[in-house]
Order: sequence, then C-alpha cells, then structure tokens
Amino acid sequence: MSNIGIKQRQVGSVTILDADGKGRIGLRFGGSTVPLPKAVQSLLDEGRNQIVLNLAGVVNIDAGGLGELVSTYVTVNEYGGRIKLLNLTEVLRELMKTTKLLSIFDVYNSESEAMNSFAESESTPRSDKAVS
Repeated sequence: MSNIGIKQRQVGSVTILDADGKGRIGLRFGGSTVPLPKAVQSLLDEGRNQIVLNLAGVVNIDAGGLGELVSTYVTVNEYGGRIKLLNLTEVLRELMKTTKLLSIFDVYNSESEAMNSFAESESTPRSDKAVS
C-alpha cells in the first residue's frame, strides 16, 4: 500500500479515513505523513475506536501495506474497537481474497452500509448479559 495518503473525517462516533492515492498510508499533520498504525493508535488514544478505512483511491497494496492493515486490525481489536474497509477496487479485492484477508475484515461497498454496520453491532444483544 505504498504511497497513499489518508484524510480523516468524523461522522458521529465513527472516524472515516479516506485514501487519496498519493503519499505513504497515514494521516497528514501539516506537511508530514504518519504511517497508518501510528495514525490509528492516536485515534485509539483519543477513544475513537470505530474506524472505516476508505480505500477507493488505492490501486495496489504491497506486502508492507498488507502488514500495516493486519497490524492495525489487531491493534483496533485489542482496544475493543472495529475497523472496516470500504470501496475496495477489484484488484484489491482479489489480493485480499488471495491472501485470505477478505475473510478477516468487514468490507463494504457503500459508506452508509459501513456506518450502519457499527449501529447494528452495538444493538445486537450479547449472550453474556444477565436477564432479569
């Protein structure tokens, strides 16, 4: 996923990271770019653990980029959060399928579906709750 930049926006309690296809994957702060794992860690430190990564602008992901995605996925889950992928190109979808990562990540084709999926997972009753 070498050389993509990320722009951050907030929609309710969900942080959306939009790939712009230029620069290393990460959030831009001023003139510098922070790698995706560090950028997501700063979001988690702020208590923002519902994240959508919009990959519409990404044409290719290298092995290092796949590693960043997996590392980010693990970190977000450790913080009790969820990271979901949005708008995979056909090439990325095939790569994710070949590497078996498609079965790990929640992938959506529309932003509204991705946003609604957070609400659905919150409203799903847990079996470990006491019933009175």
